[in-house]
Amino acid sequence: MAVIFPFTAIVGQDRMKRALILNAIYPQIGGVLIRGERGTAKSTAARALAAILPEIDVIEDDPFSCDPANPAGFTEDLKRRAAAGEQFKIVRRKTRFVNLPVSATEDRVVGTLDIERAIQKGERHFEPGILAAANRGVLYVDEVNLLDDHVVDLLLDVAAMGVNVVEREGISFSHPARFVLIGSMNPEEGDLRPQLLDRFALCVDVTSVRDPQARMLILERNLAFESDPVGFIKAWEPQERALTQEIAQARERLPNIRHTQRDLATIANLVASLGVDGHRADLVILKTARAHAAFVGRDAITDQDILLAAELALPHRLKRHPFQDTEQAMAMLSEKLQQIEQQAQAQASNGAQQPPPTPTENAKKARRG
Repeated sequence: MAVIFPFTAIVGQDRMKRALILNAIYPQIGGVLIRGERGTAKSTAARALAAILPEIDVIEDDPFSCDPANPAGFTEDLKRRAAAGEQFKIVRRKTRFVNLPVSATEDRVVGTLDIERAIQKGERHFEPGILAAANRGVLYVDEVNLLDDHVVDLLLDVAAMGVNVVEREGISFSHPARFVLIGSMNPEEGDLRPQLLDRFALCVDVTSVRDPQARMLILERNLAFESDPVGFIKAWEPQERALTQEIAQARERLPNIRHTQRDLATIANLVASLGVDGHRADLVILKTARAHAAFVGRDAITDQDILLAAELALPHRLKRHPFQDTEQAMAMLSEKLQQIEQQAQAQASNGAQQPPPTPTENAKKARRG
């Protein structure tokens, strides 16, 4: 059994941890990309997240980890067995952490169909791949910027649809593939193409902790973990168990989280005023805001949830002008978020009930400014 550094023991990097937790609560958000220099706990956080996720129920002999409580999501084989009246044995196990190697081929990722067997014997046989193993778990891709673009695109497609479909020579097979997608990379080794970058729902840029006291704490905790891993993990078990429970409760609360037309207008106003292309950012912000509201125990999203979601969903989608670096782009986003927050506070203090300006009105103001 692998010994994993506790998630709650990671010092700092709050934005990264928040993005990971929100994706764990609501995998349909669409994954998170963590960009940063070496030694900033990217891989440690990804592995530690899987360790604190709630256990899941699975059918004992099912290689695809289908949810027994959702027969509609069964593979055709399970549906056939269920229709025949078979009683499945349900077992409970930990959430899987699946590491996708940079050298992975498409067949290794999606799985393979035995065409020869299908032609000769008329039997459809599917050899599960990495996506099957990752269903209802965590799929981690380290150095995602070094992975073949076609494989990255394929991963993001499956993550968005929640289903893996394999077609060869007129024969097709599909299975559920819902997972928490985590990608990490060091920008010094090259970046992702903009088209692929946009497909990651959330993006977090992490840097080394600068505060000397926090750096001392990192040293102390790492030394304690190395000298007595079992004892260190046991000491942090209450915090880990508490976070696991919070994630489980947030998942139950999520379907009932409400939003208003004013919330939608706030999101649209913010995204349009920043000139972000497409509508993916709007949807991601709404989903992330709902997940955050569920995590903190609210039954409806607020401006705070929207602002926190925007901090995670927009940085990698901002259009940067020539010679404008990432820090300048982030400063622009922070300024815009501050303006939106101040407007929301002013409306609340004045008792105003009207929604914020429409995206069209805001765009006109931006052009005049």
